[in-house]
Amino acid sequence: MNNKIWLSSPHMGGTEQKYVQEAFYTNWVAPLGPNVTGFETDLEQFLQEDNTHVAALSSGTAALHLGLILLGVKAGDEVICQSFTFSASANPILYQGATPVFIDSEPDTWNMCPLALEEAINDRIAKGKTPKAIIPVHLYGMPFKANEVRAVADKYNIPILEDSAEALGSHYKGKMCGTFGDIAALSFNGNKIITTSGGGALVANSKAAKDKAIFLATQARDNAPHYQHSEIGYNYRLSNISAGIGRGQMEVLNKHIELRRKMNAFYQDIFKDIEGVMVFTEPNSDYFSNHWLSCITIDSDKTGKTREDLRLALEQENIESRPLWKPMHLQPIFEKYPYYGGNVCEGLFENGLCLPSGSNLTIEDHNRLKEVFNSFF
Repeated sequence: MNNKIWLSSPHMGGTEQKYVQEAFYTNWVAPLGPNVTGFETDLEQFLQEDNTHVAALSSGTAALHLGLILLGVKAGDEVICQSFTFSASANPILYQGATPVFIDSEPDTWNMCPLALEEAINDRIAKGKTPKAIIPVHLYGMPFKANEVRAVADKYNIPILEDSAEALGSHYKGKMCGTFGDIAALSFNGNKIITTSGGGALVANSKAAKDKAIFLATQARDNAPHYQHSEIGYNYRLSNISAGIGRGQMEVLNKHIELRRKMNAFYQDIFKDIEGVMVFTEPNSDYFSNHWLSCITIDSDKTGKTREDLRLALEQENIESRPLWKPMHLQPIFEKYPYYGGNVCEGLFENGLCLPSGSNLTIEDHNRLKEVFNSFF
């Protein structure tokens, strides 16, 4: 049996151990220390935006949860969320006892449709509930229509909690993903473009918001010589060990972006002459995707084959692929909540497949993939 080709596996750069060993040598193994501070500074510099403040956390989900708290979302409130995403975008809404309102995608970026967003806001207001926040997602690294979503959000004075978990290094009109929201979330899970093993970060546009996030992430301990708590807190801070991995990964982030984009170009070349197969790529030059995952859609009427046929053919060759995200409004846990839009994201789920996209794939891996696709089609 051939070695497994993974969808997106961790890719170490080589300097991570230096930072981790330094943490052990200096006994900074607590969830604080110079690697945490250094990693936050590295991220702030990478995002290239004045007044950007980063708090390193245990996961991207933790960042979204704290983001909702900072935006004042409470039990009984409504929060608008992109339907075509991973469940971590929506779960924190329920943590707060709030109600998710799901929005369809548009076909250009596969992200939140600004027209359906405005329709939803108007309808919720007519029903007596102005949504407290909007959670759009940069899916698979592709920036959402940031200007259009922001215009709607500002029109109704609703803050944006930007889910940039998959989009570190992507940008729209030269502005980095992770800097479009009132608050944003990043993820460094093991399958992301860089990893801290697990981990994430909250991006705020004020130091006060960052400080509040860190306060809540460290059990909301009041400033007193004894343990005193006036608010509910969480154990959400990133450890100094994990942050050390992150510091080493930041040194190879731009290289990883380049390699992931080359994988996307590789697929564009393979499928350019196969009618009915479309590679997901930027709609125009305003968008720059890190192509965290490269995805295709298959028109079964034109190819005579389905995305499930291809997934099984790849699985037979020990190659991992995965259907696109199943929309949240179709999930058993979320199907009872409001949904606005058409069936764009449902069609993408039915016909789309994520292909191996790692920055550590070899020429041999490329050749194996090419053989399977040539044979299959």
